[in-house]
Amino acid sequence: MNMTSTDFWPGCGFSALLRDTRGWLVPTDEYLCWLLARPELALVPESCAAERALNASLGVTPARKVSGEELAALQDSDARENYTVFLRFRDGLLAAGTLEAYYLQLMRSGAVNVPAVFIDAVVQALLRNVLDDCNDSFEARAAEMLFRPQRITLQDGQMLAGDRATLDMLNETAGLGEVGRLLLQSGALQPTAQVKVLSADNAAQYWRESDRHHFLLDLTHELTQDLSHGLTFKMTRARSGLKALARVLERWVAHLLGVQVLIEPVHEVTDSAWRWHVGLDVESTAILNDLYQDRPVESERMARLVSLFTLTFANPAEMRADVAGKPVYLGLATNAEGVVRIKPQNLLLNLPLASPS
Repeated sequence: MNMTSTDFWPGCGFSALLRDTRGWLVPTDEYLCWLLARPELALVPESCAAERALNASLGVTPARKVSGEELAALQDSDARENYTVFLRFRDGLLAAGTLEAYYLQLMRSGAVNVPAVFIDAVVQALLRNVLDDCNDSFEARAAEMLFRPQRITLQDGQMLAGDRATLDMLNETAGLGEVGRLLLQSGALQPTAQVKVLSADNAAQYWRESDRHHFLLDLTHELTQDLSHGLTFKMTRARSGLKALARVLERWVAHLLGVQVLIEPVHEVTDSAWRWHVGLDVESTAILNDLYQDRPVESERMARLVSLFTLTFANPAEMRADVAGKPVYLGLATNAEGVVRIKPQNLLLNLPLASPS
């Protein structure tokens, strides 16, 4: 796999994958070994001889068939479950032939039978493929929102998205591990957020530090400047996290569905007769459904909306006939704890696509 001049997410296993003629990712033995090396399957001092033998043999021949007897020989029930899940995931990948086909089949089946850690790993690899020619660190950082939950905070008028796991770790340990945790608990150390807002000044650093997930993404909509005579002038921000996210979602749809769309962040939906909407997460789906059905939405829930977007098809003929030419409205919202968890499959499953002729 060729690397870009601005390589990023080196820990996602992308370099171990191949592309088919369509540009979709083909799992290799090297990629399966990368998956096998995940912490969930790592050997521990208590691992029995059967588990050590299975792990070693899969490390040599990762695509080989594993019998039920081999799994039953594992003494630890958690280890048996972990390997059962891994093998189900591995076999699904190999049967589908590409990561893209596997992901689409799994999501369309409505029976997601593998843990989120594996699904997020696939989504990250797919996005690394989608953005392989990307030299915009804002788009790469925005893409992290599709496979890593984000905490949304308001700071000095800015709406900032930060990686939840990174922020939680810093809050608990100040980035110093168990020593930091003890120092924080004793009061000898004050929490310091070792994070920074991605900006034009530090954008080049992103490529070197992308696996650390410590850049905050500014999701502020627009800067508003009050002019004389009661006029308000809205200035579009040059580096908008929401616009970067919109570009990523456009690429996501084009790569997996072969459909060209234009997505733009908006402040509000003024269309009194909107026809179609898609929530990018559980919360926004529920809010948009309630608004569409004219059900009251409490102000506290409305305040969770991070952004709305309009999605338009480049070719209206690719839409269902009854909504052709109409915009699709997208929503993005936090949960009650201020966390955004995007479900990237929502865009793939819920767009009003015309039926294949």
